[in-house]
Amino acid sequence: MKSNEQLQKDVMDSIKWEPQLHAAEIGVIVHDGIVTLTGTVDNYSKKLAAESATKDVAGVRAVVEKIDVKYPNSGIKTDDEIATEVIKSLRNHWDVPDEKIQVEVDDSWVTLNGDVTWNYQKEAAKRAIENIPGVKGVLNHISIKALRKSELEKRVIENAFRRHWSINADDVHVTVDGNKVILTGKVTSMYQKEEAGRIAWKTPGVLFVENNLVVDYKYEYVL
Repeated sequence: MKSNEQLQKDVMDSIKWEPQLHAAEIGVIVHDGIVTLTGTVDNYSKKLAAESATKDVAGVRAVVEKIDVKYPNSGIKTDDEIATEVIKSLRNHWDVPDEKIQVEVDDSWVTLNGDVTWNYQKEAAKRAIENIPGVKGVLNHISIKALRKSELEKRVIENAFRRHWSINADDVHVTVDGNKVILTGKVTSMYQKEEAGRIAWKTPGVLFVENNLVVDYKYEYVL
């Protein structure tokens, strides 16, 4: 059986595998498949990399992220400077409808508001500013307002799951309520859960995705 100690080691090894991360920067606490990340890093992209590396580990059921971002003095910027760079970066990305997005910066935290047509545009807006020096975090409050108003077809989403190499479509149950997709069932990793959510979001007409998939790893966790 896989113990908390073994899962902790696997997560720490995964973090060590990331070239931009130093293992000494990140603390890892594990209890029954729930991983808490602590520590301090010197840029926001490292924080995201640590979270991503943790989610890739088999057996991780949830991630609690408590990593602080503290830039060196040379990397500290005013909120006005950060806002200027954020707006410029959004404008330079072809897949971001920057005219539909409003930017707020408070204590180096960036909040994105507005409405876009597709979820990939919402995700692209966040990616466009993740590596801007000085940013400590991003709150993505952009809403999806699809042009297509017809009801979604459950079959289309189920077929998309069957085409995907990492997902067992028989374990994922799809419910459609107007423009809302509800996912239930079990998967074996955080990656599969998030990938299922991304696939659902790609469906034309989707305005909401409620991802209730449970990560059910085959190992039991012991003290």
